[in-house]
Amino acid sequence: MTDAIKSAFPIAITGHVDHGKSTLIGRLLYDTGTLQSGRYQEMLQSSLETGRGDEFAFVLDAFEEERRRGITIDTSQIYFNSKLRPYLIIDTPGHREFIRNMVTGASYAKAAVLIVDAVEGVMEQTRRHAWLLSIVGIQEICVAVNKMDAVAYSSDAFAALSVAVESLFTEFGLSPAAIVPISARVGDNVAKLSGSMPWYTGKSLLEVLDSLECRPIEERPFRFPVQDVYRFDSEPIVVGRIESGAVRIGEKVTIYPGGRESAIGTIRTFPSSEAASASYGEAIGFTLEAADAEIVRGSVIAAGAPPTCGREFQATVFWFMDEYAAGDPVTIRCTTQSVPGRILLHQVFDPAQPDAELPSDLICVGEAARCTILTEVDLAGDHPGLIPETGRFVIEREGIPAGAGIFR
Repeated sequence: MTDAIKSAFPIAITGHVDHGKSTLIGRLLYDTGTLQSGRYQEMLQSSLETGRGDEFAFVLDAFEEERRRGITIDTSQIYFNSKLRPYLIIDTPGHREFIRNMVTGASYAKAAVLIVDAVEGVMEQTRRHAWLLSIVGIQEICVAVNKMDAVAYSSDAFAALSVAVESLFTEFGLSPAAIVPISARVGDNVAKLSGSMPWYTGKSLLEVLDSLECRPIEERPFRFPVQDVYRFDSEPIVVGRIESGAVRIGEKVTIYPGGRESAIGTIRTFPSSEAASASYGEAIGFTLEAADAEIVRGSVIAAGAPPTCGREFQATVFWFMDEYAAGDPVTIRCTTQSVPGRILLHQVFDPAQPDAELPSDLICVGEAARCTILTEVDLAGDHPGLIPETGRFVIEREGIPAGAGIFR
């Protein structure tokens, strides 16, 4: 992982379909000088051919099918730089049928921009996306009220929508970092403040993003899910990716499940160099001072505050394939861990309609549930507020991802 990529601040951009995600991303890239030479002309030609009249929306629409249908199917990524720092944009689909991709894309973002159309307001998918951002552990959420030009830059329209957004966030235990009125198409209040809304006294969207601060992942407890164990000259080398924290030679670590203690012997970065320490995001191999034959793929090596390790966890899950009857067998995947188990449903609900009571013996596409996860072997996990990477999991049925969740 290069220093530039490693230092980039990842943000998820999400919202209801057609509220302007791709347009906003295109505008950010254009206004920060990130677009490559000739790219704007390509976007302009694409917009003329499709008759959509919005060239910025085509920056991340990499597939011809996306251009034909006017939707974003995959989770796209691209970098840009503000004057303060580099960013990694994660563009997440807004259509309901692509909700699984949204969860996957948002799951490793440090912050998010939730886009709301100034004309349409808070929609069903807006509510669902706000809730999903909360369950994947994203706390820094900026709301961009887009298409202010369509409401004649009305301060009254913005004020009314701000009240609705605040109410929505309160339902899910969130607080927006900022609510910014913008026009992504025109460029108002995106990278710089606009004279079209003199009544707005806050920061531009980019200035808000630059002001966000999250606890550095390197300062969190060390977590190293084991991907494999290799042997060189009869010496076992544990390999994987550091998901949280940092580690150095000689540091005491604990191996889960089991709680066995050891210490780091050597650290090897790839392809062949040795190092005294390593931190979040690095793919490394290391030896332990005392070889442990029980370390296998799925073991978790930790230091600092210990993870929770057991066979019963309280969780919140979101379902995105077919339906699930309480108690049916599933596979729980948390980092490199893969264990058989089942789910006991306690309260099933639709995030878009949280007050509606649903039967608790079945969960269907688009629904969520508070539940108990029961596994057949020990699983190591964390509260997502402490370590999001080990605080969330994927639920598989017959090898196919069917749901996702977080430990509570």
